[in-house]
Amino acid sequence: MKKDTLILSFESSCDETSVAVIKNGKKILSNIIATQIKSHQRFGGVVPEVASRHHVEEVTHCIELALDEAKIGYDDLDAVAVTYGPGLVGSLLIGIMAAKTVAFAHNLPLIKANHLAGHIYSANLVADLQYPFMALLVSGGHTEIVLVRSPGEFETLGDTRDDAVGEAYDKIGRVLGINYPAGKQVDEMAARGNDIFDFPRAMVQEDNLDFSFSGLKSSFINRVHHADQVHEELNKDDLAASFQGAVLDILSNKIFRALKQHPVKQLVVAGGVAANQGLRQRLKKDVEERNLDMDLIFPPLRLCGDNAAMIGAIAQVQYDKKDFADLTINADPSLDF
Repeated sequence: MKKDTLILSFESSCDETSVAVIKNGKKILSNIIATQIKSHQRFGGVVPEVASRHHVEEVTHCIELALDEAKIGYDDLDAVAVTYGPGLVGSLLIGIMAAKTVAFAHNLPLIKANHLAGHIYSANLVADLQYPFMALLVSGGHTEIVLVRSPGEFETLGDTRDDAVGEAYDKIGRVLGINYPAGKQVDEMAARGNDIFDFPRAMVQEDNLDFSFSGLKSSFINRVHHADQVHEELNKDDLAASFQGAVLDILSNKIFRALKQHPVKQLVVAGGVAANQGLRQRLKKDVEERNLDMDLIFPPLRLCGDNAAMIGAIAQVQYDKKDFADLTINADPSLDF
């Protein structure tokens, strides 16, 4: 009988300090997340130096809480995993140093994990993944369509050429007077409003799978600034609905074009923007209307943001392959697939 694998995983790529214990890449025994949102809100975004300082303050306590909640000790662990990129270099280094220390002190193998792969494999914590499958990765810094042909093997089919969709939400949120992070509130406003403004759907007619959101963002900001100059009052809910309507049209157009080119049995939607209720409803509706024989998988809301459980999920794939790192690993802030 195969022994269960317990992996202690670390995630500190941005403004969440997270430590988790994951069993067999599927079961969450603990997933501790210390968020820093309130510390960064007054700046309108994440300040790298502030984020790093918080990680230093929180990481040891998060380790203790993760082990206590999982009801295990260091001797029960089989490996240690950590995000080494992409992300803020200072933040990444705190998690890496903590993971290295635990691995060295307890003679455990060390696994370096790709943050983006972690987001995709968060689906493994709620579903049995069938290869090949496709992923729509939508987060603050990334908008990508990825084909996962086999365990841990990724092929990027489409990427954003400028702003990621999450960045666009935060930028238009500032214009609407919404504190960082803006995505959840814009989504709620969009549900109340009507799509009455004709914002552009960039690149939907182009024969590729890439995205562009900078034109949409600029069009939104220009419309609001013009209204301010001529003393025209615009309905903020309608503005949010019109912006989100354009985003959803773009994402839907590209992902279903990708699915036509690469038919699969599962579509995973992952990353922070996967928590967007408008996106969830739109893709479910589109799958039903197309009568696709395909499972649409959204991780639960608690696993859409940055968390260490997702790192433990992808780390299991690497553990099975004996894909281990040594203690010389460093942060790679610009890492991609």
